[in-house]
Amino acid sequence: MIIDVHHHIIPKKVVDAIRSGDSRFQADIQKKDNMEWVVHHQGYAYPLFDKFYDADAKLEDLKKDEIDKVVLSPAPPMFNYWLDPEIAAGVSRFINDGIAEFIAENPSVFQGMATVPMQKPSLAVKEMERVVHELQLNAVEIGTSIEGVNLDDPQFTAFFEAAEALNVTLFLHPYYVGDKAGLSKYYFTNLVGNPLDTTVAAGSLIFGGILDRFPKLKVMLAHGGGYLPYQIGRFDKGYQERKESRTCKERPSSYLNRFYFDTLTFNPQTLQFLIDFVGSEQVVLGSDYPFDMGTLKPREIVKECQLPDQTKELIYQGNARHLFGS
Repeated sequence: MIIDVHHHIIPKKVVDAIRSGDSRFQADIQKKDNMEWVVHHQGYAYPLFDKFYDADAKLEDLKKDEIDKVVLSPAPPMFNYWLDPEIAAGVSRFINDGIAEFIAENPSVFQGMATVPMQKPSLAVKEMERVVHELQLNAVEIGTSIEGVNLDDPQFTAFFEAAEALNVTLFLHPYYVGDKAGLSKYYFTNLVGNPLDTTVAAGSLIFGGILDRFPKLKVMLAHGGGYLPYQIGRFDKGYQERKESRTCKERPSSYLNRFYFDTLTFNPQTLQFLIDFVGSEQVVLGSDYPFDMGTLKPREIVKECQLPDQTKELIYQGNARHLFGS
């Protein structure tokens, strides 16, 4: 079995709600270059592919791409961290119900992750408990920061405590609105900024003591882990030389086995290094479907690596089953 754990969804009921003018979403659907775009009032804008919400379109592509099962995660605009917390809590509930309904139509193919209103952690915990107990969703996708606040901020401690207690897998995914300062050209906001944001998020969990405090917390990183596996030596050097970096119990590199990394590196040599360096038990298959910065056939890059069949099976399905009970 081949399981893609990085596959995005915008539930059809959410699209319909935005289309009908539901003010909670603070967004509109507009025509641009003969395509529909979702435009959020705070500036987030993205093309509305039918592959976000149409089950038939997804199933057709899965067949072509030789994928047997996917773990659906909300497209990052569904985080809605910029909304009023109480409104965001209702919106998160609406989105998660839509994901659960989507899964129920094809439960042998689709699993899912939830989104929660991280701008108010107490509400995030409440919704996380609901999706686990009522919707049987055992994973939550969160941003790599929450409107500029890093994940080691004390306000998020209770959230991580609850995630560990509920045995919820957390998927850390970058999100951004507009261009980042200094990265406006060449699509650098995505090409450079996304891996950077993931690295800062993972580093915050390490240096901020979150992984020390919650030893059973399960965390998956997008896009091959950003720069983390490839520059972890610099983290170790900082830990050795700088007192402001000597905040975790062990060297930063000793925490690499606390993370799971998707295969989205776009280079077989890079993926080979990742697997060799962090271990085959820490790598999972991901496509980032349906974004253009994803890949339609995520298994191909794994095939290009020099790996025994047992390792390939771990990446194709074994590690995903451990993380998500697939």
